[in-house]
Amino acid sequence: MNLLSIDKWFGIEHQRRYISLLKGRVGLTRRRAQCFVKLWAYLLLKQQQELGNTVQPLTELSLPEGFVSCTHREANELFYAEEDRGSERAAGMMIDKLVALGLIEKEFDGNNTCIRICFTLPDINESTEVAKPVELVTDSFNPRTDAIPLATFLARNYDWMNKKNTAAPQMIARKLRIWANLYVKGMRALRRWDTQDAVGISILYPVASESEENFFLPPSKSLHLSTASQIDPFNIAKPGDEDCTSVFARSFQIDPKYLQHESLCQFLEDTKQTLINMQEDFPNLCDLYTLTINPFGESLALALGFQKTSQDLQIYWLYMALDKYLALDIEQAVSNLKLN
Repeated sequence: MNLLSIDKWFGIEHQRRYISLLKGRVGLTRRRAQCFVKLWAYLLLKQQQELGNTVQPLTELSLPEGFVSCTHREANELFYAEEDRGSERAAGMMIDKLVALGLIEKEFDGNNTCIRICFTLPDINESTEVAKPVELVTDSFNPRTDAIPLATFLARNYDWMNKKNTAAPQMIARKLRIWANLYVKGMRALRRWDTQDAVGISILYPVASESEENFFLPPSKSLHLSTASQIDPFNIAKPGDEDCTSVFARSFQIDPKYLQHESLCQFLEDTKQTLINMQEDFPNLCDLYTLTINPFGESLALALGFQKTSQDLQIYWLYMALDKYLALDIEQAVSNLKLN
């Protein structure tokens, strides 16, 4: 009984249903989603076989109990059975990426690598629920009610890149509240109208002139929300500072479950109005900078007209003249942007 021939035990049409529900999670490409669904089904079937239960083809996935052994050889055959590019090393790297995305946990029992599925069915149910129309509104960031849920959401967005868990939610929440205390006018939330829950955040940070050199240094040196460092590389300008010419868009994130063209345009238009309001406090603002931490952020920035200025690792500084952003037809600029 070859459970590694997973398509026979969990049909392609069922796999596609789960893959479509997984789409939109940060860092989860279609290929990674395919591997995750195959791995999930395989571990479930293997555990049933090890328990002596009769193994039947699956139509739905439930969580295996605890950890189930899975070697890199098994994972390679599972992920790349019909492809030439596979290897045990590639399968191990895919498993590490799924760990970094928070979908699975792995441990070594002394003989084998063992894997536990962390992704729960309620998450999938939530994905189907948000297909219903939900009215979203833009609003000021409220550090008392928004900091913790948004910090948790942001931590997931930053941690998809690695498995070091450096972007701890409590640290991010502390930094958000510090920034709000310094200049809350530049911090905006996208929230559900019915529950008032924040599902997106925009942070526009007026930069003091002595910190502008950071825009011309390697961008990785300016990461702050995604690190455990307590030292902010950027000093904030105080309202009325005529030497302040730069705004750093430190974050622009929308929960993937609510990311539609309509909500994206709504939040970008709000960002435009926020910048106009900030000009009352900083009359000489003319430069807009941002960093990209994921492929979608880069695609969005380039669609809006930002230009790459410098790079290290996989991170870019991007620049756009503020006047050009304020003159943008937002809906037209992002009309061809792929959101998944």
